[in-house]
This record gives sequence, C-alpha cells and structure tokens, in this order.
Amino acid sequence: MSMLSRIIPKPVTSFLLLVVWLMLNVSVSPGHILLGAVFAIIIPLLCAPLQIPQPKVKRPFRAVRYVLMVAGDIIVANVQVAILVIGPMRRIKPGFIAVPLDLEEDFPITILANTVTMTPGTLSAELSKDKNWLYVHVLSMPDDEQEIISLIKQRYELAIREIFKC
Repeated sequence: MSMLSRIIPKPVTSFLLLVVWLMLNVSVSPGHILLGAVFAIIIPLLCAPLQIPQPKVKRPFRAVRYVLMVAGDIIVANVQVAILVIGPMRRIKPGFIAVPLDLEEDFPITILANTVTMTPGTLSAELSKDKNWLYVHVLSMPDDEQEIISLIKQRYELAIREIFKC
C-alpha cells in the first residue's frame, strides 16, 4: 500500500466531499479549499474501519443493461397498477409471497430487494434472518404465486448474479 493510498484511501470519495463542501459554502476561497481538503482526508480515514467489504461489479455492461431493463419494467408496471387501481376493487387482491433466494451477499440481496420495491405493485417487506427468503407484498396476488416468484428469480435475481458473478 503506497503512502498516498494510506492518506487518501478513497480518492473519489475525498474529491466528492471537497466538491460538496465548496458547493455548500458557495465559495472557492483558499480557507474553504483548505478546510474542505482536511475534511475530505479525515472523514474517509475515520469511516474506513466501518466499511463492510462488498462484492465488486464484475460485468459493468450487464449492470447498465439491468438498469435499463428495470427502468422499462417500472414504466410498464406503473401502467399496469394504474389500470388495476382505476378498475373494479375486486381485482385488487393483496398478499405476501416468499421468494427463495440464491444470492448470499448483502449487497446483491439489497439490489434485488430495492428492485422489487421500485417496481410498482410489489414491495420487499422482509428478509428472513438466514437470508434465504425475501418476503414480497404484491398488490394483486395471482392465482399461481409461482408466476411472481419465477419473474423475480429469472428476470432480476439471475441478472444480479450475472453482474456480480455470484
């Protein structure tokens, strides 16, 4: 580990902290630059022991594709939920579904849970203590809950596993 990486363990974070400091103070005076630089060095050093190692994105292009896919799914789901809500109330059958997880690491599980929550009509309600089950609330329970489970596992979980190669 070089001397510079010991002083500035997260250079991008330090740079962003400095920029945010200067923007918050609406000043680029030497005093603000100096104080911002001190904060930009000290804060990452103090926070370094608190960080939990997370898996790295192994396939960034798949991550971009995933973001675009989820954005499209959000648009489609918004239309579906709007039609469901405008229609007769008897079509709304809320319920919970337990989705078995193949993911093991916290970060990929968090991405999956957030994806489910961002998609209108579904909400990640809880993760089991053993991290083997994600409980999902659905606005309209299908006749076969395996339909939702398969959608989450095949469309989202599989893509996340490809991104992180896990």
